[in-house]
Amino acid sequence: MKMHSALHIAADHPAFAGHFPAFPVLPGAILLDEMLHAVELARAIDLKGWRIGSAKFIGAVRPDEQLVIEHEAPAAGLIHFTIRAENRKVAHGTLHET
Repeated sequence: MKMHSALHIAADHPAFAGHFPAFPVLPGAILLDEMLHAVELARAIDLKGWRIGSAKFIGAVRPDEQLVIEHEAPAAGLIHFTIRAENRKVAHGTLHET
């Protein structure tokens, strides 16, 4: 089942200040961390025994952009995710249970 989780990173998040000050973007590590928390919450699972199998960043997340995380579990121990900002894809990848 495909699920959607809304995510908002505040424009004053400290990561924006140090990541390209003239053109602030959210670092990929922060984006992945927020995605993991959202998937855990939405699916009511603990991802501590999981790993990021793949992650591809294809767009920048700017301050105050509304994010949506689409995630589905097509098989046991596998989750596919896509992160969109303002209806454009910014990242996608997989989570695998170890």
